Amino acid sequence: MPDHRGDSVSELRITLGGDERVVAAGTTAGEALEADGRTVIAARVGGQARDLAYVLADGDVVEPIEIGSDEGLAIVRHSAAHVMAQAVQELFPKARLGIGPPVENGFYYDFDVEQPFQPEDLKRIEKRMREIVKQGQSFSRRVVTDAGAREELADEPYKLELIGLKGAAGDEESVEVGGGELTIYDNLDAKTGEPRWKDLCRGPHVPSTRVIPAFKLMRTGGAYWRGSEKNAQLQRIYGTAWDSRERQDAYLKLLEEAEKRDHRRLGAELDLFSFPSEIGSGLPVFHPKGGIVRKALEDYSRKRHEESGYSFVSTPHITKSGLFETSGHLPWYGEDMFPPFEMDEAEYRLKPMNCPMHNLVFKARGRSYRELPLRLFELGTVYRFEKSGVAHGLTRVRGFTMDDSHIYCTLEQRSDELKSLLSFVLDLLREYGLSEFYLELSTRGDSDKFIGSDEDWEEATGALRDAAEESGLELVDDPGGAAFYGPKISVQAKDAIGRTWQLSTIQVDFNQPKRFGLEYQAADGTRKTPVMIHRALFGSIERFFGILLEHYAGALPPWLSPVQVVGIPISDDHVAYLEQVAARLRERGIRVEVDTSSDRMQKKIRNAQKQKIPYMLLAGDDDVAKGAVSFRYRSGEQNNGVPVADAIEEIVKAVEERVQI
Repeated sequence: MPDHRGDSVSELRITLGGDERVVAAGTTAGEALEADGRTVIAARVGGQARDLAYVLADGDVVEPIEIGSDEGLAIVRHSAAHVMAQAVQELFPKARLGIGPPVENGFYYDFDVEQPFQPEDLKRIEKRMREIVKQGQSFSRRVVTDAGAREELADEPYKLELIGLKGAAGDEESVEVGGGELTIYDNLDAKTGEPRWKDLCRGPHVPSTRVIPAFKLMRTGGAYWRGSEKNAQLQRIYGTAWDSRERQDAYLKLLEEAEKRDHRRLGAELDLFSFPSEIGSGLPVFHPKGGIVRKALEDYSRKRHEESGYSFVSTPHITKSGLFETSGHLPWYGEDMFPPFEMDEAEYRLKPMNCPMHNLVFKARGRSYRELPLRLFELGTVYRFEKSGVAHGLTRVRGFTMDDSHIYCTLEQRSDELKSLLSFVLDLLREYGLSEFYLELSTRGDSDKFIGSDEDWEEATGALRDAAEESGLELVDDPGGAAFYGPKISVQAKDAIGRTWQLSTIQVDFNQPKRFGLEYQAADGTRKTPVMIHRALFGSIERFFGILLEHYAGALPPWLSPVQVVGIPISDDHVAYLEQVAARLRERGIRVEVDTSSDRMQKKIRNAQKQKIPYMLLAGDDDVAKGAVSFRYRSGEQNNGVPVADAIEEIVKAVEERVQI
């Protein structure tokens, strides 16, 4: 049903594909685009996404939204959320509606129901969804008044609350309300045109349910209404939807592979770390093998920082709260900090970041321009109050160690320093085995929350952009994504199965140098404020550990493996020989064990493969007689009769060169 608007003229001038065209009054966006409703599923009119049934006005600029585009996929997914909600209310008539937005790779909808959804419920809901899609119900938009919406949705308490929020001070627009008017979408019967279901929604949607090519319900979970623990807990159903069955199958295969690589499962299987309930959510404990990997990560990072002129510092885990008043973090990030505690008649906090303390190191004595750039580096453990439902393995924890650097330099040094920093972090990430990157440049938006002059922002953003462009990597703009105190570059890395992770960040800070009164003596004797640059390489050791574990599917390169070599004797008679080989390897710094268990040789090999140990050295009578070993890789490939000295050199070389096998 078209979205009619009155028009007294018989012809309209619109812009389509960059060309001006004349169309009849009453022409819809779909008609102007000659859209089939399957490839082109919506339109962008004057920069806003609209249904194909949207009636054009004089002067409109019309662009197609294709189903396979990011915007098109979001529309498909939001439409699938409506279909799911319709199916739920048909099967569970007492279910009350929350919200159902599109999200990355899918959609969800929240429901207030008497009992949590069970797996068999999802099967029933998905079956009903397929029936609705097959019926080809159309999505029809209509504008309603607040009073009209309240009357129509009288039995939907959560929708009534959203209606009340429309236009409230500080209210952010959502998929439900916003944009200056209230609208309801009806799902209309394809044959009779009668309404089958309706929802408060801004839209747009696909023209018909038949235009949803592929979808699947994934899982359920609890979710607080509007994200607040003070509100009712609803039941959330997650689904995925795509523009083709092939793309959905590829995504589901990716999820299957990701599940195999889940670092939480690998951490338990490889005995690397755990999350004891006695300690608390988001607080990992590293076991001896995990401690070895962590130490290897940290030690190599320290070595590279030393070579690049960084000065190592160490700061405490707690501080008086006033330090974060000075830095400005309490007003801005107070909700992410652990609650204060009293000690010596003063209020203390666990530190959520290291930068304020590094400022005190800079300020501890007078500084000269000759000392700049001053690069301070710390592997400093910080604590942030993540909600228990948000904590996720090592990638989202409450206590973590940042490889944190703060660089103080002159304004003249800033551009070169930013280029040097970006080159440093990219080179180091490559040495840990990551190779595919793109960069994101987060800049100031239109909000008034940002501090610093326009000139400061323009110069700093320009310097970051120059550094990014010099790297030769793809650069993606993120308008409005900067922190209040300055722009930043973030390094986005792709792992072995194509997922993107945000890793290193480089950020210019206009805030703290002034708040802390940081100064240095310039060459002309005047006192000047240094430029402050925040730089995190891994983000956190814990998160980087988890990402690498998933990237390598647990099969870490030899230099990072907790056990690099295992000796496997064919019988007990060969243990002493392999112990001698192991001693020679240990002299070269190799982490090696000899399996002296009572298991048979084949079982020992399987155990080593399960533990993803890079090298197995097998020895029997012939090997002992020849001073050799049978050299077996974790891939299953095996070379027999390799002289011990050659085997040792191959292993040592692989570790020193940090190669993967």
